[in-house]
Formats: sequence, C-alpha cells, structure tokens
Amino acid sequence: MSRLIIVSNRVPPPRERANLAGGLAVALREALAGRDALWFGWSGSNHAPEAPARVTRIGRLGFATIDLPPVDFAGYYRGFSNGMLWPLLHHRMGLAEFRREDLAAYRRVNETFAAALTPLLRPGDLVWVHDYHLIPLGAGLRRRGFAGRIGFFLHVPFPPRAIFGALPQGEGLVADLGAYDVIGVQTREDVANLDEVLAAVGLTVRAGCYPIGIDPEAFAAEARAAAAGPEGERLRSSLGDRALILGVDRLDYSKGIPHRFRGFAQLLKRFPEHRNRVTLLQVAPVSRGDVAQYRALRRELDELVGRINGEHAEFDWVPLRYLTQTVPRATLAGFQRIASIGLVTPLRDGMNLVAKEFVAAQDPDHPGALVLSRFAGAAAALDGAILVNPHDPDETAEALHIALTMPEAERRARWERMWQEVRRHTAASWARSFLASLDVAAARAA
Repeated sequence: MSRLIIVSNRVPPPRERANLAGGLAVALREALAGRDALWFGWSGSNHAPEAPARVTRIGRLGFATIDLPPVDFAGYYRGFSNGMLWPLLHHRMGLAEFRREDLAAYRRVNETFAAALTPLLRPGDLVWVHDYHLIPLGAGLRRRGFAGRIGFFLHVPFPPRAIFGALPQGEGLVADLGAYDVIGVQTREDVANLDEVLAAVGLTVRAGCYPIGIDPEAFAAEARAAAAGPEGERLRSSLGDRALILGVDRLDYSKGIPHRFRGFAQLLKRFPEHRNRVTLLQVAPVSRGDVAQYRALRRELDELVGRINGEHAEFDWVPLRYLTQTVPRATLAGFQRIASIGLVTPLRDGMNLVAKEFVAAQDPDHPGALVLSRFAGAAAALDGAILVNPHDPDETAEALHIALTMPEAERRARWERMWQEVRRHTAASWARSFLASLDVAAARAA
C-alpha cells in the first residue's frame, strides 16, 4: 500500500495527535490508521520557517510542520484565503477584499509548503491536499519534480463561473488545479460549477463528487452518554418541559445565524402558541475575531439577541440563549440528542456535518426534526429534513412550526430515511472513495 501524505493548512496540535480529535482529523482517522502516513502543514507559530520541516512520529503516522513568517501568514491566511477566497466560494462577493500583496503572500506560502514538503516525499507516495488555502500546492510540487499522484479536495462550495470570474487573476488559480490527478468536491452542483471553470481554461482534468460524512455509530454513542451525564441533566433541568431548538455553528457569516434568529422571532410572533413552550439555544464559538466582517457579525448578533429577548421574554422564560464560548464536542453531542429540533440554516455550505451529527444523535424511538437550509450540501441527501430558504424568515418560522407540531410517527419515518443516508456515506467511506480514485490514477500512470 502506498504511503499517504496528507497536506492541510494546519496539522492536529500535539495534544490531539494520539487520538486524532477534531475536524479533518476525525474524518481521516480510519484512512490513516491502516497505512504508513505523513501529515504536513503549518505549525501554528509565526516565525521565519526552519529547514527542514520538524517531524515527529506516533506509530506509523508522522507529523511534519513548518513555521510561517508573520507578514506572509497575514496575507496568505487572513488576507487572500479568508478575506477573498472564503467569501467568493460562499457566493458573498460583497464581502470579498482583494489585494495583490495578499495574493503574492498566498503564493509564497504555497511555495514554502512545496519546498519543505518535497524532500520528505518518496516515489510512489499518494499526496492528498486539502482545501482552498492550498490550491497552488500541487503545481509547486510538480515544478520541483514530484511525479507521483496528487489529489485535491475542496471542503467548501465552488460557485458558478459567473461568480468565480470576479476573482482577479483567477485563471492562474484554476490553471494550478491542472497539476492534480483527482479533484474532489462535496456535491454534484459543485462538480458542474468547477468543471465549467476548468473547461473554460482548457483543462482536461475533471472534478468528482465525494460527499463527506461522520462516524455515525461513534457519534450516536457519544450523544447517548453525554445526554445522560451532568451537562445533559443541567440542560434538561433548565428547560423544564419546553422544547429545545438547537443551533451549532462556528461564528461565521456563511452560517446564516442572523437569518435564523429572525426566523425564530417570526415563529414567536406568528405562532403565539409556542411562546414560553420553546427555547432556542445557539452555540457559536468566535472565530477569526480579528477580521472586520466577523466583528460586525458579532455586533449584529448581540443586538438581535437583545432585541428578540427584550420583546418576547417573560419573567420566567428567556426564549433565545446565545453562547460564543467553545463547548466540548461530547457535550454538544448530548445537547443534540436532547434537542427537539436541529436548526441548520447556512446561506451556503459545502456539506455541513452538524446536520448529519444531529441525525446521528437522535433517540430512534423519539427522534427530533431537522430544519435545514436548501443551500447546505447536506440538503441533497437528507430528504427527511424540512428544507427552507433562510433568506425568508417567515419560511423558517413556518418550518419550525411544522417541526414542533409534527406527529411522532412522521418524525420517526423522516429520521429513519436520514439515518440510513448518514450510515451509508460516512467519513470512512468518503476517504476510501477518494483514495480509491487516486489509486486508480496511480495505476493508470504506472
């Protein structure tokens, strides 16, 4: 079996490496467990890069990290990656800010990655590059002579050609994708959008659809245990006999949290029978707090929470609870099991694993209902969800009312369909499918 090289902006921090906790690490756990592998990325420190990369090993898995200069990191990460590419890829050009110096820093960092990674590569390695931060990396490896197979997976959406065309010097970025043997995205819509852009610059490489998932059985077990634990008991006690609507998101403008709050406010206005009978708990840990758009979003949410609670609260009931601190993953799993409704309303999302986690967390005998944005990648597969356009707060309110009044038999039938889907497309099957495509590409080239 070929050695697998994972490349991402960050590698798991040392405290998580033994059990690969969190985010991408959880999704890749099984793929990495059965083979020799190396995970390469930024160390988290901003200093002049050292040569060579620092490598540590845990069993058959190695971790290689480099530092980045502060100026380069600022332009690469806060500037081009998250100030330009993130809003562009999420269809939010009005929030995008392009500076040539940021693009230059983005390309310098990708060259730094390529230069540090190349000496660590062996003939026959399979290289799997992850996400929008590292689009040019494959081309950098090719220029340095690496002839093995390289795959690229985009975890976020890819917009239509008309939107992507607004990216200055975007043709060069698309041309860089030609260095990859396999390109993966989340949905068939993303495939169609990316293929159109690739074809426009004459590339023959085409994107494939590889929907990412979770480890559903493990998450279900974690949810059962946490719901029965002290934090779950505290939450249930605080709710009394009220139904819980739960939102779990990183604090980001792509997640549609203000739209969600307005939809909840409309529920209380239009369907007064739910007053004092339902509570919305929104968990939204702060991210990218040094970026102006995110500071503005936080101010907007603070004002919305105050306005909604001021208008609707009673002396013994606060309708909207809003947390911006990090809540442990296991605790959130328990909260999802307790919730009567999962409210997942991104304005645009590659997949949105919170929706799948909510399904996995539910009690099969008494499952809750999922209200899901039609603009989440998960909407194409979770046909038991109540789909909404989050731009219409009345539509969200109506969906919440339907969910709150839905008969249990219908909830069970909808949940069963979604549970089968979540079990069919898991994190493990996602990794196996992509790596099988990369193995095929390697066999063809041999």
